[in-house]
Amino acid sequence: MTDAQGIWRDIERIRAERPLVHNITNYVAMSLTANALLALGASPVMAHAPEEVAEMAGLARALVLNIGTLSRPWIEAMGLAAAAARAAGIPIVLDPVGAGATRFRTETALALLETARPAVLRGNASEIRALALAEAGTKGVDSRHDPADALEAARMLAGRFGPVVSVSGPVDIIVGPAALVRVANGHPLMPRVTGLGCVATALTGAFTAVNPSPFAAAVHAMAVMGIAGEMAAEGASGPASLQVRFLDALYALSAEAVRSRLRLEEG
Repeated sequence: MTDAQGIWRDIERIRAERPLVHNITNYVAMSLTANALLALGASPVMAHAPEEVAEMAGLARALVLNIGTLSRPWIEAMGLAAAAARAAGIPIVLDPVGAGATRFRTETALALLETARPAVLRGNASEIRALALAEAGTKGVDSRHDPADALEAARMLAGRFGPVVSVSGPVDIIVGPAALVRVANGHPLMPRVTGLGCVATALTGAFTAVNPSPFAAAVHAMAVMGIAGEMAAEGASGPASLQVRFLDALYALSAEAVRSRLRLEEG
């Protein structure tokens, strides 16, 4: 159910069950990601050593793979963790940070799509287009495209590899096996804070931990990101205060805030 009631039900489950979310994520966003998961109510763990990732993934209820600060040892760790998660039936969320910027990133993300078979692929429009269309249109880790420009690419990836594809931007687009939802929540100041896209991926992991539908989980995560961003922007004087207020907004989210602010469009 992708409505306010369904979103709030998932938030209540996250707060009550505190699911462990195993993140193999980048150095830039690691602290903000962990704090956002804690503020929402989940339990984060950041472990990337090949010696322990399989064991850690087996303890978690969701695995998040983020290629933001990529290296060969991290690729090995992601493969080991993904194999353990798949064996245990744990949902995997993949963030192809910077795909399209270098061949190394694009090839790694495509290999993870093939082998890890994530439940959700979450990226910006340029990253999604790079994976589907072999484009090199990413500006570092920033997008040069609007999510609407990546709709067909998202459908191609969903059809080829099977994940729900969540494309973030001014209006997020989530593409599922037989459904499409647009999430219009958010604020223009959010892209001025580094790592918020990575936070969206981590929160998607938290929602997949409590919701058996990857599509509903992806929609709910992006709605919560946008709503918390709107709440944070009210009174923020710039990116620094927005970041602090964003964590507070995640912590203070209420059923009324979700109901009154939610802007979803199906189809």
